[in-house]
Amino acid sequence: MMAKNTKSQKTLTKPAVRPEQEQLTAKEFVEKLKTYHSPQAVEANDHLAADQDDVSIGVRMGQVFALAKEYMNMPLDEVEKLLESSIHEVRVGAVSIMDFQARSKKTSEARKKELFELYILRHDRINTWDLVDRSAPYVGGGYLCDKKRDILYKLARSKKMAERRTAIVSTGYFIRQGDVTDTFKIAELLLKDKEDLIHKATGWMLRAAGDVEPDRLVDFLEKYAASMPRTTLRYALEHFDKKQREVFMNMKNISSGLMI
Repeated sequence: MMAKNTKSQKTLTKPAVRPEQEQLTAKEFVEKLKTYHSPQAVEANDHLAADQDDVSIGVRMGQVFALAKEYMNMPLDEVEKLLESSIHEVRVGAVSIMDFQARSKKTSEARKKELFELYILRHDRINTWDLVDRSAPYVGGGYLCDKKRDILYKLARSKKMAERRTAIVSTGYFIRQGDVTDTFKIAELLLKDKEDLIHKATGWMLRAAGDVEPDRLVDFLEKYAASMPRTTLRYALEHFDKKQREVFMNMKNISSGLMI
């Protein structure tokens, strides 16, 4: 999706962050974003749309991220206006601004709370896998790291795919801190999910958790490999050696009446 490096794109990758005292508006952001329109990017981004009311204007993701970095000090009421847009790249910009704010060491705990509350309040507009993945680890997981995490279990039981994906992807932040407990608990809740996008996210997080505590992942797979979705299993096994992968895939194949 990202274009080859060019001189102009290199300039975009390290933009100057606009000062906090300067009023940064959603309108100005959208106007500037549209100037980066690329016909080639329209088709590349079109598959990200959530439904017929969600449209792509054809801006490469690297350019969206760079512009969001420039506007990272945007007030949250203006960020919410971006979330309300039907233009997918605008919403990518919104969650990217939220992510940059959540990551910043200058961001206060009060603002991180506001970011998290906005994320949950407007999750109806954070409704595709890429929007979730761009923001859930730091806006969600980063905020909840030292707090009760009940909200993630509520999201894991949601009827909405994006909310369930938030539940598991948010644990990516915990994994980076060496805490894998919630990853395995939430993964267990999602093993019977019908959505492939949940299967992939769950396998991805299990793989990451296994990098931290490999024995715990082995125990999990010994219990669930035969019954979990094949996609989840394959993702979870990516860092195993060939012999280990074959053992667990055989468990799945035997339960499915297949042979390798």
